[in-house]
Parts: sequence; C-alpha cells; structure tokens
Amino acid sequence: MRALALDIGLKRIGVALCVDKKIALPLDAVLRKNRNQAANEIKNLLKIHEISLLIVGIPKGGSSEEEMTRRIKHFVSLLEFDKEICFVDESGTSKKALEYGIANTRKKDGKLDSLAAFIMIKDYFCSLE
Repeated sequence: MRALALDIGLKRIGVALCVDKKIALPLDAVLRKNRNQAANEIKNLLKIHEISLLIVGIPKGGSSEEEMTRRIKHFVSLLEFDKEICFVDESGTSKKALEYGIANTRKKDGKLDSLAAFIMIKDYFCSLE
C-alpha cells in the first residue's frame, strides 16, 4: 500500500510518502501559488506514486478549526481522488517536527510542513499496529 500524507496550509503543503507500512519519508513541499496549481501538483504526485491512501491533516481545536477544515476539505475535493481518504488530527505535528532539528522556522521552504506530514503518516500507521 502506498500512502501520501498532506499537511495543507494556505501557503505551503507538506507532503510525505509511505511506500509500505514501515518506510516513510518527507518529500518536497508544494509551494502554493493558487489552489489549482497546488491541486495539479498533488494530483501528479498521487498518479506518479500510485497512491491508494491519502492521509490529510485537519487542525483540531483553536479558533479557526471550522474554517480551516472547510478549506482543507474543499482543496481535497479538487484532487478528484477516488480512493481512500483519511482525515487525521494534525495538532502538534509542526511542534514535533521542530524537535527533529532539521527544519528552520525562519525559512519558508516547506521542510517543516513536510516533516509534519511525515509525522502524520508515521503516527497513522503506528496507530494501526
């Protein structure tokens, strides 16, 4: 099973790939110019990597939870992905990603976002064991 995790933000989309239930890695983030461009880039990744499961982070708690959930679900609908989609709580994943010490919060290159997606995909498969 190949899975892709997305940490969808307004400016960047963190992306991580899992080629089986044990091996996962962060990919380059998608820098959003507009939602159609970003959706097309993600569609391409879904196709290239033959993804059968899409894991999407939803921020739980906070004042903008409802609005962000609506935006994220709308973006996911643009992907026209007809296989399994799993929405997971992404709360705290960026903070955990910072603990890896790899991403620089001052740089807006998306590494932190992709590490957060990596943590989501890792946590998802660990929860199934």
